[in-house]
Amino acid sequence: MAQIREFVEDDFEQVQSIYLQGIKTGNATFEKNVKSWPEWNEAMLKECRIVAERGGKLVGWAAMSSVSNRAVYAGVAEVSIYISSSAKGMGVGTSLLLKLIEQSEIAGFWSLQAGIFPENKASLHIHKKCGFTVLGTKDRLGKMDGVWRDVTLLERRSQVEGIEV
Repeated sequence: MAQIREFVEDDFEQVQSIYLQGIKTGNATFEKNVKSWPEWNEAMLKECRIVAERGGKLVGWAAMSSVSNRAVYAGVAEVSIYISSSAKGMGVGTSLLLKLIEQSEIAGFWSLQAGIFPENKASLHIHKKCGFTVLGTKDRLGKMDGVWRDVTLLERRSQVEGIEV
C-alpha cells in the first residue's frame, strides 16, 4: 500500500512525470504539455498538496486549484488527481482523494469540484466512491486534436460542522 504524505518541492519532477502519463492517455486533461515548477506552483493552492509514495517512488499526487479569485468562492476548489500507470487499480486514487477531502475540510473548503472526460471511467468511479455527485455533462466543451470533447462535472459538498454551507 502507498503512503500518503505532504508534497514537497523535491517531489515535483516525479509529479510532472505522472502528469505527463495522464496527458498521454488523452483522457485526463485538455493540456498538451506539463507545467514548469513556477506554473504548477502558481496554479495549485498552497494547502492540500499531497503525494502517494511506494518504495521511495511517487505513484500519485493530488492538489487543488482555485475556481475563482472572488472572495465568495474562497471555500470552493477544483481537484486534480493523477495516478502513475504502475499503480492503477491498486486503491491509490481513492486513498489520495479521501485524504485530500479530509485536508480540504480542515482548511475550511465547503465545496470541491471536478471536471472529468466521460471516457475516464476510473476517475469518475473514484470520485463517486468518495462522495462526489454528478451535476451533468457539458457537451462539446473543448476541442482536442480536432475532436470535440465532453466534460462531466462533479461536486462534493462538505458535511463538516462549522463549515458554513
